[in-house]
Formats: sequence, structure tokens, C-alpha cells
Amino acid sequence: MKRIFYFPFFFVIAANAYAQTGILLGRINQQGGEPLLGANISVANNRGTVSDALGNFKITGIPSGTQSVSVSFIGFESATQKVTIEQGKETKLDVILKAGSLQLADVTVTANSGKELTSISAIDIKLRPVNTAQDVLRMVPGLFIAQHAGGGKAEQIFLRGFDADHGTDVNLSVDGLPVNMVSHAHGQGYADLHFIIPETIESVDFNKGPYYADKGNLNTAGYVAFKTKNTLDRNMIKLETGQFGLARGVALINLLSNKPNGNRFKQSAYIASEFVHTNSYFQNSQDFKRLNVLGKYTAWWNDRNMINITLSTFDSKWNASGQIPDRAVEDRTIGRFGSIDPTEGGNTQRTNASIKQIHTFGNGGILENQVFFSKYDFNLYSNFTFFLKDSINGDQINQAENRKIFGYNGSYTNESSLFGKKLISYLGANVRHDETYNTRLSHTVKRKYLGDIKLGNINETNVSAFMSETLSLTEKLSVDAALRYDYFSFGYTDKLNGQFLSKTENVGIFSPKVNVTYSFNNKASIYAKFGQGFHSNDSRVVVAQQGKEVLPKATGFDVGTIWKPFDKLVVNAAVWLLDLQQEFVYVGDEAIVELSGRSRREGIDLSLRYQINHWLYADFDANATNPRSRDLPDEQNYIPLAPVFTSIGGLSFQKKNGLNGSARYRYISNRPGNADNSLNAVGYFITDAIVNYTQPKYEIGFSVENIFNNQWREAQFETTSRLKNEINSVTEINYTPGTPVFLKVRVGIFF
Repeated sequence: MKRIFYFPFFFVIAANAYAQTGILLGRINQQGGEPLLGANISVANNRGTVSDALGNFKITGIPSGTQSVSVSFIGFESATQKVTIEQGKETKLDVILKAGSLQLADVTVTANSGKELTSISAIDIKLRPVNTAQDVLRMVPGLFIAQHAGGGKAEQIFLRGFDADHGTDVNLSVDGLPVNMVSHAHGQGYADLHFIIPETIESVDFNKGPYYADKGNLNTAGYVAFKTKNTLDRNMIKLETGQFGLARGVALINLLSNKPNGNRFKQSAYIASEFVHTNSYFQNSQDFKRLNVLGKYTAWWNDRNMINITLSTFDSKWNASGQIPDRAVEDRTIGRFGSIDPTEGGNTQRTNASIKQIHTFGNGGILENQVFFSKYDFNLYSNFTFFLKDSINGDQINQAENRKIFGYNGSYTNESSLFGKKLISYLGANVRHDETYNTRLSHTVKRKYLGDIKLGNINETNVSAFMSETLSLTEKLSVDAALRYDYFSFGYTDKLNGQFLSKTENVGIFSPKVNVTYSFNNKASIYAKFGQGFHSNDSRVVVAQQGKEVLPKATGFDVGTIWKPFDKLVVNAAVWLLDLQQEFVYVGDEAIVELSGRSRREGIDLSLRYQINHWLYADFDANATNPRSRDLPDEQNYIPLAPVFTSIGGLSFQKKNGLNGSARYRYISNRPGNADNSLNAVGYFITDAIVNYTQPKYEIGFSVENIFNNQWREAQFETTSRLKNEINSVTEINYTPGTPVFLKVRVGIFF
């Protein structure tokens, strides 16, 4: 009876204690009025959160009385204010952060399930000057790229033991627009990022593994999401020149005044453009030309509404030297920078339109809606086997397509409570529809048409929905459970020989994901992840296989930590495993289907960010992987070209007198060139440097790639080929030589 009597007594005490708390809410802006997404807000009792896309934040359960509130954001001066929290009431706090130098002491470790690399990303984007379009992808720790067919072709991507070709296992997006092209003429997931103007990049969000509810198709090894600037703090004109006929011009111009309206902008609009020309370092002049134009309009109606309209267009043309065989260089048939078929190359165009709207409800819920459209044209000439199949005309091929993409992204985020515990609900839906016309593989000679090998139209639709629930069991422990469903409709019309045979296959897949994070304090946390993802196969494969195993699952596990042993050092370490199911791969260069079997990759990732003093910073990434096929016997189960050890690092400096820059290295070890490791893809160690002198009105700088002029191979492939004067074919490593020492200078004017 006593226990029954005391129970309501304790309930009253608990309820009364809960009533002794209040709510803190407000908004974080930068000077000029633009809201800051991702600013850290913490109260003295270690309750904390981050600001949303409109800069708003809300913290519940704060004890009443005077509290100290700290606000920090990488690259801005931290701010601390005293506020009085009243029992059962809302207290509002608006903070404006001033731009400042990067201080790693401002980096805060929180129980933010699934987003442990956010701080690493923010540090890198503030520290590293972006020198080329390729540097955009090099922001991701452990990600390597290789160019092997002229500057206009998408880079080959390596991440977590994957030779992801041009994007098969890495999900890429820019401002919510998908970059990867599914069922592409050249290869599944083809991701050409050259339509990004590097100077417009504001942030890079990335993570590894298939653990994220809002990332669907092609997110197996990881994802990279770029965000461009909504506003410009100043106008800029930049000119660059360098060796090998390089000429580059960039302009970023405000179209609407950036004067604040009260504490914020009412609206902002700017236009950015880039033109590049280079002959490159090959004996066969690349004559590469690229033109980019981006226009962006952003309006904030009030603290609860924002609209963003983006238009962009991109065009490039180039010649290429292609991959060359070892034997042709050794017997001096060609030089190291020579070419077997000097008529390779291509051209590509992409035009994008996007409208995105964000609305915050009175309860703090955030609704985001985006519609987008892309028109994309691709035309590529390649010759990988030279005269293996056609001893008279050669084996040159043309891959081409015309594509339209229609899409929608929507999400709703809301914070509530479950049994008195903080619960963040994240719901969303995506629609993407691709239509391609005359997707072809043709036999050509010197870019002249000889006949079609494959020709048809592709229709592919992906409709998806996801739900993620993040529950803070305690102030230190959070659990995120998510489920994603993707439905695909694959269609292909074979137009070869006038047959017009149409086939359609429909298939769906569920992808569960769980992330658990425990924060010991604001300096150390550990996390564990489990999740399943997938990458779709080419529509031509799907209809050929009649829907069998066309969405192979990727199952991953990660255990890791984010740790600040002291204020100026940030450490991320993880051990991981990723299994891929059986899959069929469409080889676009030959229009055939290859069976690849199951695979397993397991590895260790390590990233360090260290502030040596107030102006000098060091970064270091190392990634070791053991990639193996699971269906082949030992010693024959190597995965060709899969990286086994990579490392990237360097020193960056930012002096108050305007001097800034970095010296960086990248290293990839030798790796198997084929399944039995009888051929070797040779590794390399390359160093680059960039130095700028930046003042309020101008900037002068220079950069050097491959400082020590090492001879290295950027891309390598096992290839069976035959040269014009050969009777028999030869199987060996063919490669694209990497750049020799390459000097560039630039000048920028700000106004």
C-alpha cells in the first residue's frame, strides 16, 4: 500500500521538475543578414542543437534562471550571451556572427547521428583553396579521382576500395540536383561535375557508407552533396594563365543589392560565369574549351520562408589522347604523351533549372520542396583496343545520348518528444524520371560513322520515400532508425535494325538503416552504423535479365569515433565492412553484360585536422582497404583497380597580412590490375602547392601541380589490344600519363 501511495507523489515531483524548465529559440545570422545553416548553439548545461536552413533553432527543457548560451560556426567568431529562462515560457535569442579566422577550438562534437563528418567537411572547405574543378571532389577524405580521356570527360572515382568508375557507387548532387546519370551511354552512374564553378561552392556535405535515409540510388561507398552560395559578399573577376596554353576567366557579379533589410537580406541575385581553354600537356593538342554560366536568386519573405531559383548552363569540347599501351612507349612507337588514335575526344552540354522553397511552421517543423529539370547531351569518341576487332578501320567507338531529367525532392523535419525524450522526425519523398533518345554505341573511324552496335531509347523512373526517427535517449545517447523504399520502372526500346522492341521491368527495394551515437562530452563521441543501400543497374541490363537481381544490395557496418583530445586537434577514425550482392554490369564500351559476383570490402579510415598555431593548419587522411571477390578462389579474387591504401594530406596557412595557401600531397599504393594480380597498377606520390596574396580589393596567386615533375600514371586499365603493325593481340596495362610539372598564375579583383 505504501508503494501505491508514493507513486503519485513521485509523479508530481517529476512533473513539477519538468515544469521548472523553459524553451530557448531564435535565429543565427551572419553579418549582412544571411542565415547560417549548421551553427552550433549550446547552453551551459550541455543541452544543444544546430541551426536549420533558415538559421532558426529551438532548445527545450532548459532549467529556468540565468543561463550562458554559446554560439559557434567554423570560420566565424564565437559569441556567448547570458539569457534569462522563464519557467514554462519561450525566450527568444537572435545572434549575428562576425566572419573571422578558422579556429579548431570552435569545433563541437555532438550526438548528431549519421553526421559525424560534418565538422571535417566544414574545416576543409574553409582551409583549402579550390584550384581546379577536380579539387571539388578531392575535398572528400579518402576519395581519389583520375582523368583518362581529356578534360571534358567525367573523372574516374575511387573510394573505400571501390573503383567506382565514373560514379557507380558514389551518389553525387549539387544543390539537390542529381549529378549521376543512370543508364548512361558510357557507364552506369556517370557523374560529370564540370558544370560547377569552383568559386561558387559554399559547402560540401559528405559521408561514407549506405547509412543515410535521404540518399538512395548509387549511395553504397558514400555520397557527396555540394551547395553553392546563395549570396555574394562581393563581386569578383579572376583571370588565370599557365603552361600548355591555359587561359581561364571567372566572374561573379551581384545583380541585386546585398544591403540588409533590418537584420537580414530581403532578396539576393547573382550571376557567375567561367571560361576555360587549354591545349594540355599531350602531344596531340587537347584544344579543350568549357563555358559555364550560373544564375541564382534567393528571397527571404520573413523568418519562416525562403525561395531559391537556380539556372545554369554548361558546354565543353575537347580532343583526347586516350589510354596508351606500355609496349608502344617502350619501343618508342609513341612518346609518353603521345597517342595511338589522335581523333578521340568529344563534347557535352548540360542545362539545369531548379526551384526550391523552404517553410518553417509555428511548431518549428521545416517543409522543403524542390522541383528541377536538366537537359543533357553527350557525345564521346574513344578507342581502347586500337585494331583488335577491325584491322583496317580501327576500333574507335562513339557513345552518344540526349537526355531529359524531371524531378522532385520533398522533406519535412519536426522536433517533438516521445516519453519525455527529444525526437526528430525526418520524412521525405523523391521522384526522378529520365528520358534518353537515341542512346547509341557506334563504330566510327576518325569520328566518321560506320555503323551502330547498339541504339535505343531509355525511360527510367525512380520514386522513393523515406522516414528517419532520431531519438535522444539521454543528453549523450541518440539512436536514429530509418527506412527507405525505392520503386523503379525500367524501360528500353531497341531501335537497332528498325526492330523497335520495347520492354519494361518494375522492381522495388527496402533499405533499413540504424545509426547510434554516444557523446561523452562536447569533445568526444563514438558511433556505430548499420545500413543497406543499393545501386541500380542499367535499364538495358534490367530488361535483358528480366528483372533478376537488378537492384543489388549493399550491406554495411561502421564503428568509429570523433574525438578532440585537445582543442586544436580533431580526429575521426573508423573500421568498416561493406558487402555487395550479385550484380550484372552493362559494359557501355562493348554493349555486353558482365557477371561480376559478390564482393566484400573491409577497411580502416583515419582523418586528422590539427591547428599548429593561429595561422598554420595540418590535415592527414589515410584509408586502408581489403577488397575481395567472394565467389572466386583465393589468389584469383582480387578486384581489379580497387585501391588498397590511399593517403592525402598537407599544410594550409592563412596569415592576417593576406598570405594564404597550401602544400598538399596525394598517395595511392600499387594495386591489382586484374583478378589474379598478375598485372599491377602502379601507385604514385604527387605534391602540389598554391599560394595567394589576398587583399580587400584584389588577389594575386600562383600554383604548381606535380612540384617534383614525377612521371606517374593517372588512370590504368587491363586491356587486350592490337596495334596496326601487330599480328597478335597483347593483354597489358594501358594508361593515361599524369600531368608533368604545371605552373599557373592568377589575379583577382574584388569590388
